[in-house]
Amino acid sequence: MVITELLEKNAKIQPDEVALVEINGDNIPSAHITWREFSLIEAKPGEKYRREMTWKEFNTKANRFANLLLTRGVKRNDKVALLLMNSLEWLPIYFGILKAGAIAVPMNFRYTSSEISYCIDLADVSTLVFGPEFTGRVEEALNDMPNVKTLFYVGNDVPSFAEDYMKLSVYCSTVSPAIDIKEDDYSAIYFSSGTTGFPKAILHTHEALYSSCRTEQNHHSQTREDNFLCIPPLYHTGAKMHWFGSLLAGSKAVLLRGVTPQTILRTISDEQITIVWLLVPWAQDILDAIDSGEINLADYNLSQWRLMHIGAQPVPPSLINRWKKIFPHHEYDTNYGLSESIGPGCVHLGVENINKVGAIGKAGFLWEIDIVDPDTNEKVKQGDVGELIVKGPGVMKCYYKNPQATDEVLKDGWLHTGDMAMMDDDGFIFLVDRKKDVIISGGENIYPVQIEDFLRTNDKIKDVAVIGLADQRLGEITAAIIELKPGVDCSEDEINDFCKALPRYKRPKKVIFADVPRNPTGKIEKPKLREKYGATRLVEAQNKS
Repeated sequence: MVITELLEKNAKIQPDEVALVEINGDNIPSAHITWREFSLIEAKPGEKYRREMTWKEFNTKANRFANLLLTRGVKRNDKVALLLMNSLEWLPIYFGILKAGAIAVPMNFRYTSSEISYCIDLADVSTLVFGPEFTGRVEEALNDMPNVKTLFYVGNDVPSFAEDYMKLSVYCSTVSPAIDIKEDDYSAIYFSSGTTGFPKAILHTHEALYSSCRTEQNHHSQTREDNFLCIPPLYHTGAKMHWFGSLLAGSKAVLLRGVTPQTILRTISDEQITIVWLLVPWAQDILDAIDSGEINLADYNLSQWRLMHIGAQPVPPSLINRWKKIFPHHEYDTNYGLSESIGPGCVHLGVENINKVGAIGKAGFLWEIDIVDPDTNEKVKQGDVGELIVKGPGVMKCYYKNPQATDEVLKDGWLHTGDMAMMDDDGFIFLVDRKKDVIISGGENIYPVQIEDFLRTNDKIKDVAVIGLADQRLGEITAAIIELKPGVDCSEDEINDFCKALPRYKRPKKVIFADVPRNPTGKIEKPKLREKYGATRLVEAQNKS
């Protein structure tokens, strides 16, 4: 089965039930008025606080866009890029691309004009769909996108160089085009995070997309009665593939624009959300707002909220311990995955394993996992650190147009993740660190995640990143970039005293108080930190000499 069939099934079985809701939380109404009461009041020109769409409308919009693409000469395996913020239009456009037999190419909303043109060229994109937030960047990149023949604009005030998606699509057929799509056909290209330069293009099949529906629904038991809150950007596999569980179950989901602790809890309360996927920073912000008295939980109706799960990065056990004290009735799960493995779920903790918080879990539904020596590819002994490898129906086909990079990570059907991990006596996997983030100081391997988890137990610390900085004597030294909670004072001596509980070789040799940058999926941007503070250390060394 392919996921476009799931959409058509939901539209047939429950045409008038709500599939998607969009909440625009950028301008929060009075706390005494619900989102629903504001559903007819416009927050910005053309944007309402609350919009919703039924399964029938969803499928109809997807069919119309598929047929619009066909009128523009889009053929099977042509690449169609999406450059949109989360909205009700995003998913119907994505499914329209798939129904047309084309390959969907979601793009990061933070891309600069040069990154937009680079990725469009890399993926051989011929059609681009974009929103008003990107008009300037797209126009700047036009001359560097000679292969893009068609540009569709989603919104008001259509620029002269694009066509009006809204106006054109309403005249297209509402019947799904008669295109036979197989599971092994190509479906989508996603881009890697680009932490080591420009992104790589990750090619997936329809089988991978459908397998992620099955994995997600198996892990989190979505039914038609559930309501999923989707906060992360839909261009990323993590957000969309968690929503795929709702697609398979035929249940409602809410797309939230604008992220503050108040907006998240307000939406959960007003929309009666049952499942929320959070990134670590958002969960921390909610807990901090509750602890400071900025949020009073009595103001919200949260009794229906059954599951909170986190993914995209290592999760500090201290964070979940805090969460369970405030929300003891919540089920909790953590999910591990990569865009190369069609997003989250190839490893997951499982709601029944709360006693193993700190682990990322065991092999997910439909997946196999192992830990090997990164140099020899031989399986390591249980308890030893090695590279995590995964195998399953969601593994990418390849890095598009990059056979060398593909061969480096795909070996005998196994995806080599680049993450260092260990397995305990019960078979649970613990992430140790990224292979490229391991610090080698004086011949000792130091794993930053272990130090970060320890430092986050300090009540004054909001966030922390540990990196290696070049050192003439030791090769590298450990540096901790520490972001303090608002209004809190803390000295380097306090941190050093706190770290005396660590083995001497793991204690940070340098403490830097600064903000910790994270990308849209919540991952710490360590290359930026290494570049910034590595350069600073070089200047300091030159000044001393």
